[in-house]
Amino acid sequence: MHTPQPNHEPDTQEAPPSGDPPSHRKSADIRQLADLFNGPVNIRSIALTGIFLYMSFFVLSIAKAIFLPICLALILSLLLAPLVRGLRNFFIPAPAAAAAILLIFVSGVLFGVVQLATPASLWLERGPQALRQVEQKFRSVKQSVVDVGKATQALEQAASLPDEGRPTPRVAVKTESLGGTLIDWTMEFIVGLVSTLILLYFFMASGDLLLEKLVKVLPRFSDKRRAVEIVRGIEKNISTYLLTVTGVNLCLGILIGSTMYVLGMPNPQLWGVMAGILNFIPYVGSIIGLGAITLAATFAFQQVNLIAMVSGSYFLLTALEGNFLTPKLLGKRLTLNPVVVLISVLFWGWLWGALGALLAVPFLASLKIICDHIEPLSPIGEFLGR
Repeated sequence: MHTPQPNHEPDTQEAPPSGDPPSHRKSADIRQLADLFNGPVNIRSIALTGIFLYMSFFVLSIAKAIFLPICLALILSLLLAPLVRGLRNFFIPAPAAAAAILLIFVSGVLFGVVQLATPASLWLERGPQALRQVEQKFRSVKQSVVDVGKATQALEQAASLPDEGRPTPRVAVKTESLGGTLIDWTMEFIVGLVSTLILLYFFMASGDLLLEKLVKVLPRFSDKRRAVEIVRGIEKNISTYLLTVTGVNLCLGILIGSTMYVLGMPNPQLWGVMAGILNFIPYVGSIIGLGAITLAATFAFQQVNLIAMVSGSYFLLTALEGNFLTPKLLGKRLTLNPVVVLISVLFWGWLWGALGALLAVPFLASLKIICDHIEPLSPIGEFLGR
């Protein structure tokens, strides 16, 4: 009797040969699509992740008044944490140390605001006049643009000749009053400032309370020790980064203010403070500061060489700081990818305005340090670094 041979068919998971009919290829494509939906990383998980990120950013945007003071207070608490810890070493309780540091910090900020409020308001009032003077000084450069504008106007007049008998419609544009806008901004600023200061005090006064709670909830001793090492390392590196950047920006502000004083620029202390604050926003802050000080120099001086010296010295000092000094002090581990930094500044500036742009780099540096200390996230830390 003839015994039938076993039928050796190819595995259903293998792709059909290229010579198979179209129906077999279509069924294989359908199986592959089904595997994509059922695998660990599939279209559904990607879609859900995208929806989660979109909703998170949406919540951060509409709840700016809540999240912005929290983030700002947290960053400032990490910056001032070494001072609190140093006072605790002298047997000063954490609440008293936090109150003393906060009082000194607020007093210094208020003193600076009072000293710079008058010259800053004067320069803001001179802004339109400065723009007109810049236009007069560079009128020859704009002559070609004016000629093109005249030609365009002549074409528009020629196109509107058949409609000369028809009255020209007038459009009235209603805008919100400047006083109401300023009142809203002032109230929002005061509420945010008070909230930030209160949160900052409690963050500094609580000390290691959050770390102690984390250690208590972890079950094993090895996990407790690992958690303490990670938290201490992250806090130390973030504090080092923030203190280094703050010190560099302070020195840069003093140096630029002194340079402006030597060049005879009015209100040199104002430009030094402006440079130090704007330097927390890499690349974008330097460009804004260079444009502002060039406009002010154009208004203050008549000689083109003095204007060039002011702009050139500002550009040279910020370029040396950004390309040589700060990377040298921070080292490779804490140096960030310039492309990622620019994207972060643009994103947080769009989401939270000027304060968001100021916090963009501390956020990015904190994220990189956290990823460097947690092994599964180390590829992200490598991508964020230079």
